[in-house]
Amino acid sequence: MSHVETELNSQPECWQRAAGLAVGHRSVLPAAGERVAIVGCGTSWFMAQAAAALREQAGQGETDAFAASEFPAGRARAYERVVALTRSGTTTEVLELLRRLRGCTRTTAITADPRTPVIQAADDIVVLDFADEQSVVQTRFATTALTLLRAHLGLHTEAVVDDARTALAEPLPEGLVDCAQFTFLGRGWTVGLALEAGLKMREASLAWTEAYPAMEYRHGPIAITTKGTATWMLGEAPEGLEEQVRATGGMWVAGALDPLAELVRAQRLAVAVAATRGLDPDRPRHLTRSVILTGS
Repeated sequence: MSHVETELNSQPECWQRAAGLAVGHRSVLPAAGERVAIVGCGTSWFMAQAAAALREQAGQGETDAFAASEFPAGRARAYERVVALTRSGTTTEVLELLRRLRGCTRTTAITADPRTPVIQAADDIVVLDFADEQSVVQTRFATTALTLLRAHLGLHTEAVVDDARTALAEPLPEGLVDCAQFTFLGRGWTVGLALEAGLKMREASLAWTEAYPAMEYRHGPIAITTKGTATWMLGEAPEGLEEQVRATGGMWVAGALDPLAELVRAQRLAVAVAATRGLDPDRPRHLTRSVILTGS
């Protein structure tokens, strides 16, 4: 079994632990009413998008999400707290941003490794070392960090963990692995999850994948849908969309589980497609565990 398979299979237990830690970290996580930015790179950026949308939907305060490299320089004092998601704690763009914000905006880093430079770069730290990973491809750290933030917002329940176990136990839809193209759709906080599902497919299996807000799918992207393609909805679908996709001849995959558990199913799909193509998901092409820029 690959590292990524072992790690994605451990997610229910990781989520339970993270949810139990939320209360103890309340003082370093965003307080209700604060204006907050959540940042990250790659997978962490998509989790930041999901967390930001969840927080605003919960009425906890204005929340923006940025790729760390794209944080607007003129807004440093506009936020009361910036939360950085960084598995490795070594990503150049995240570290540079945290250093720029020092003394200007309170920062919290959520990381998997307490022995890395992010410990000195951020004002406050949350360490999820039990969710660290050997694989280059992120699975459990990303979803565990998001679970911590969901629990902090009071939006995590044991039913989410149960759904994750179901996502790991049930077989994938018949014929899905053989599809030539995959599109993931989301609404609200699940748009970030859809983007992450697409990224997992590209990283692990070199698959042709796209991701969109569900209501945007009819504004052009549905043109690629046909027999041999799959459209996977994370969360509740807009009225009529399933019927439109089926009419094209494409496969429709409904997200019946909690959207975060649906992401676990998509992770499994990425590994399964990699296997059919003779690829090692632990060694994705052109990728490393952390992007560290020379001279930074």
